[in-house]
Amino acid sequence: YELSIQVNLSGLSFFVLNATEGTIEYLESESFDKKKSPQHLLDQLTHSFNSVKELQKDFAKVTVIHDNELATLVPKPLFDESNLVDYLKFNTKILKTDFITYDNLQISDIRVVYVPLVNINNYIFDRFGSFEYKHSATIVINRVLTLEKNSKSPKMFLNIEAFHFEIMSVENNHLKFYNRFDYQTKEDFIYYVLFTIEQIQLNPEEIPVVLMGSVNESNELYQIAYKYIRHVSLLPKESMRYSNDASSNHFTLLNSL
Repeated sequence: YELSIQVNLSGLSFFVLNATEGTIEYLESESFDKKKSPQHLLDQLTHSFNSVKELQKDFAKVTVIHDNELATLVPKPLFDESNLVDYLKFNTKILKTDFITYDNLQISDIRVVYVPLVNINNYIFDRFGSFEYKHSATIVINRVLTLEKNSKSPKMFLNIEAFHFEIMSVENNHLKFYNRFDYQTKEDFIYYVLFTIEQIQLNPEEIPVVLMGSVNESNELYQIAYKYIRHVSLLPKESMRYSNDASSNHFTLLNSL
């Protein structure tokens, strides 16, 4: 069995994979009504491990996904490990005590620089020993570029979560744009999408936009995107690495193992 945990100050998600069978053993999320403190998140995580029998198996692999806005992307030619603070300080509020690390994208010369939740990492290490951790952007971008590896034409992907979404624009198997936005209403959502399309000089009448994550055709975010963008679709189910009835809501989590 392999375990992946997606941690966000707005909630927790768990994915247990039977690696031998390639099947989903357990898939569950808990959303909070608002962003909580790192300590509250740790308390909820501890409670889940102590009360959910599916999380008490012996795991051959454990992965933690840090899903937060405390991140930025740096092209490899401009990257210097000694400048991690400088990369983050212009668009993220960081503290002197923050631990900063980075991921390497597997199929692109990009580094994802970010602040993980150290209290979560410490707890997972105390419970399981060695484990892997990554930023959510690393997983999402790697998977999108993999899906688009044979495509030359521009396309936009929106990965939607409960309180935020990520926008990726790709062309010729290169990431052209990535950003993350918090939203509360469908109007917030479509404003950020249309503003991004305008700023990166694309055309909402022409660019194909693929929605994935916590969205379906009856969802208000899909409906408003369909109203203002000509070519809108949902990510095909066969593009998911693993699937069951709930899997389409967990694009990041299910692509982490």
